[in-house]
Amino acid sequence: MATASVSTKTVVIADDTAFVRDRFQAALENAGHKAIAVKSAAELLARVRADLGQIDLVVLDLRLPHAPGVELVRSIRKLDEGRLPILIFSGTIASADEVRDLAALGVAGYVNEYSAVQHILPSLAPHLFPDNFNRRGSPRVVLGIPIQYRFGNTIAAALTLNLSHGGIAIRTTSPLESGSKIKVRFRMPGSKRDIDAEGRVAWSDRRAGMGIQFEKVDPAHQTIIDNFVDAHFFSNRKA
Repeated sequence: MATASVSTKTVVIADDTAFVRDRFQAALENAGHKAIAVKSAAELLARVRADLGQIDLVVLDLRLPHAPGVELVRSIRKLDEGRLPILIFSGTIASADEVRDLAALGVAGYVNEYSAVQHILPSLAPHLFPDNFNRRGSPRVVLGIPIQYRFGNTIAAALTLNLSHGGIAIRTTSPLESGSKIKVRFRMPGSKRDIDAEGRVAWSDRRAGMGIQFEKVDPAHQTIIDNFVDAHFFSNRKA
């Protein structure tokens, strides 16, 4: 089994909503990390200037007051020269054009600001520990559904954490070692068909679970996955 990392990370959480800041801060601090909560673009940029060498991750609301969206990320990049991993709260994305602009700025990914508390750390872990996690490039959708997985002659059941075009994350306190070959079976919400996929364990952490990178999926099943991810990625935008 994988060994959980005990490294302490420093994360800046930038959101003007106290509910979001407090939940992410609590989840990180309960796991032994340092969380710095800010509620404005000015606070965020000041923190980046002062503590650039100590910050491991920025989690960012793209609609902070008096902040011009993607331009805020450009302002960060002028200070950090592209070094800081930045996650964007997916509910603050306004268009596909912004997704393309953010990709060009090297944004690491997206996270749902309204995820259940137990899903927060697993969603951040691949970006806090990039050496142990293989980050999937496509957007992830938080999804908690039953899944069955098979490793050799062992069959186990669990719940999923999130889904992307290229893989799925599973919550378990007994993850398999990275690189393990695995078969999974799950059913998308509202569907009557099981999806079968083969893959390998791309990341593994006992505090979070494990991520499966798909290597073999029936084309019809891949279409179901793709349609679900595309349909739900923008479903929680701020008004």
